[in-house]
Amino acid sequence: MKIKDIRELSNKDLEGKIISAKKELFELRMKQAVGTLEKPSKIKELRKDVARMKTVLRERELKEAHDGE
Repeated sequence: MKIKDIRELSNKDLEGKIISAKKELFELRMKQAVGTLEKPSKIKELRKDVARMKTVLRERELKEAHDGE
């Protein structure tokens, strides 16, 4: 997921996407442990997507706190 696409989402949508990405990440890790994972690079990609989404949420929190002062 591109950062541009992430920034266009609302906070509620981002939180929902983070939750679903974490669930998918868990499932991929389970498949990796069993040995049925086809694309190991998907784990790395999902981890980075979650980090991007959390970063955007944090930026918004900081901006709201700064604007409130």
